[in-house]
Amino acid sequence: MAPRSQRPKALDRHSRVPLWAQLLDDLVRRLEANAFSKRFPSEHDLVAEYEVSRHTVREALRRLRETGVINSNRGRLTVLRPASIEQPLGAIYSLFREVEARGMVQRSVVRARDIRADIDAARVLQLPEDTPLVYVERLRYADDQPLAWDRTWLPLQVGQRLLEADLTHSGLYDELRQAKIVLTGGREHIEGVVPTAAQRRLLGIPAGVAALAINRTGCMKGRPVEWRQTLVRADRFSLSAEWSAKQSYRFETIGQPPGPDR
Repeated sequence: MAPRSQRPKALDRHSRVPLWAQLLDDLVRRLEANAFSKRFPSEHDLVAEYEVSRHTVREALRRLRETGVINSNRGRLTVLRPASIEQPLGAIYSLFREVEARGMVQRSVVRARDIRADIDAARVLQLPEDTPLVYVERLRYADDQPLAWDRTWLPLQVGQRLLEADLTHSGLYDELRQAKIVLTGGREHIEGVVPTAAQRRLLGIPAGVAALAINRTGCMKGRPVEWRQTLVRADRFSLSAEWSAKQSYRFETIGQPPGPDR
């Protein structure tokens, strides 16, 4: 019998999360656990295994194809191992899962982890300025190459577990989930930036290559519980979005704070 981590999980028919999204998440989880090393299941197999419609399966597989995780070859699905990481816009994602799903080895170097007060973080989290916050700073690697510099602030009652957790080979969200803390939404602002010399050295960014600055506020039941600032190498990370004839992209103009040190 396959290990528990490789077996399918039951989908929640009462959840607000669409079945295809739940299926997609579980397939990524099983890919992380190397469940499909011999062959990737067919549409028919997945319909029977998860007890869902073929439409649900096809939508989940379409998303996997778009991110380059799987490919169709003469009617058969095969797992691929691309060198870049793609994030779907408008989704709660885990960089840990994205890296592992593509067959790359993920690890993190924890550069700082403590309890501190931070005025900017407290304002974002809608807390008094002197509130003690859990701060975690990590350098993220994919196949031994630097990928992202990640700084996260959380309220103490939310991030307490992270102070002792081994974050070397696990995702922050996976650790929080062990404490029954699951983000339900949030907001991200993503912009292209020119990295400083120090940031280039830290991430090994070649000359002439830009970076993506991701400012994320994660919420749980409408309450902000995570503020994260991530700088990602633009040569190893991309973004994807969808549009349709009925609903086009929605753009916002967001004013930037003055000064070079924003």
